[in-house]
Amino acid sequence: MNRSAFFLALVLSVSGALLLLLYMRQFEREMSGGEPVLLLMAVKPIERGAVVTEDMLATRAVPIAYVEDRAVKAVERAKVVGLEASVSLQAQQTLLWTDLAITTEERDLSALVQPGRRGFTVRAMTGADDTRGNALIRPGDYVDVIVTMTNEQALAATEQTSVVLLQRVLVLAVGNDTGTSESGVAGGKRQESAGFQPERVLTLSLNLQESQLLALALEKGRLSVAVRNPEDQRVLGDVPDVRSAALFDTAARRDVQRREPRAKALQPVKIEGP
Repeated sequence: MNRSAFFLALVLSVSGALLLLLYMRQFEREMSGGEPVLLLMAVKPIERGAVVTEDMLATRAVPIAYVEDRAVKAVERAKVVGLEASVSLQAQQTLLWTDLAITTEERDLSALVQPGRRGFTVRAMTGADDTRGNALIRPGDYVDVIVTMTNEQALAATEQTSVVLLQRVLVLAVGNDTGTSESGVAGGKRQESAGFQPERVLTLSLNLQESQLLALALEKGRLSVAVRNPEDQRVLGDVPDVRSAALFDTAARRDVQRREPRAKALQPVKIEGP
């Protein structure tokens, strides 16, 4: 009887230890950013215009929460070998699709949309009177999306409110340019000659709910984008809406200039696949 009890206690102890070990590993994985994804990186400097070869590439495991939308995955190695580098790359630098010279035919927009994301095309402006401002935006840039709309809850029916809708959104394409300068410029000139302004059409990388939010915003008001430094990873929290009344209020204008919204702490988020 004592032997059976001892054996049962031993089994329960081992099972408990295994479950605790599995839990700790899962906890560490989630806190570190989720499952690792193998990405391609340069193992030595690659000059602009150089053809990418097998010996120039290696793999690096990166937690899925920190995987750049433009990053080239290890399973896509065969697609990049033999292509030219459109920019100079340093050793240990992660390879991005925007680092490669790819023709329009080889680089369809749908191929740039990462699993779990959507390519959402909008007409946006960088300034109220700047109809060609988006010509300075390039595929691979990051922007903040702002919507200006009538405040339906205000006493004055004409009062406008500016809302920061989305932050740090990746631009997949500008007009028909997905990152290849020659094909993008040529295509843009053809469309512009036909009366179309491709520089005002941006295709953004969003998840499905962000796409829904942006679709609602387009029905309510006018969309603008603010270009940001690609190295700026911050997502500001508690950004207050700005009403048109602030334009005529000296104290409100001063507060807007002095206010520095707090940056949200970047918590690791596990991104589920489709």
